Amino acid sequence: MPPQQQDQAPAPIRNAATRAVASTLGVLVGVGSIDHGSLECLQGFRPTPGLIVNALGAGYRWTVWKQGGEAAFTLFPNFLAAGIVATLLGSLMIVWALRFLHRPHGAAVFLLLGVASFLAGGGLAQVLLFTLTWGIATRIGASLAFWRWLIPGPVRPALGRLWPWTLGTATVLFLVALEIAIVGYVPGVTDQAKLLHICWKILAAALVLYLLSVVSGFASDTASRAQL
Repeated sequence: MPPQQQDQAPAPIRNAATRAVASTLGVLVGVGSIDHGSLECLQGFRPTPGLIVNALGAGYRWTVWKQGGEAAFTLFPNFLAAGIVATLLGSLMIVWALRFLHRPHGAAVFLLLGVASFLAGGGLAQVLLFTLTWGIATRIGASLAFWRWLIPGPVRPALGRLWPWTLGTATVLFLVALEIAIVGYVPGVTDQAKLLHICWKILAAALVLYLLSVVSGFASDTASRAQL
């Protein structure tokens, strides 16, 4: 009789905090692509004016941006086609970020999806976000030796506890900025220049908190490795 094989416990997820930060950012990149794609679909089967377009068309009653907005680059000469492809790619990026980003070549595939989304009409600002997501995702299975050297050992536990809070706050700010970019609603503010200024300030704050989440996630993972 062959010896009975012992059940093996599943291997722990390497750099779990880094993976969580990268996956969250990846989902938001997908949401951004779906946002632009859906707005492009609303413009219907009509030609685009060129390579740079406003995903949000002009003249809608539910937005204060009467001249349109949500700039995007697209190789498609038709709004509906661009919107459908950008929406599909955004949905695929969300699935990939949640299920496959940590796997071998997961980061590279996500980068390709991000480039495809940008070329289809997923938004100009997407370039920064999907590049950042790709960079973080490449560290999911890495040793993080540089960050172990950079972040002093006594600082790692305290810094590593910040990432869930900074990541959650940054995500809320991102969604608020997305609402302002689409609808233009801020209580008590009607001036469009002020609205745009508020939107960009919120996005900048979200980006700073995302970067802090990245560093905090690295600190958390390096602290966890030190305890093994």
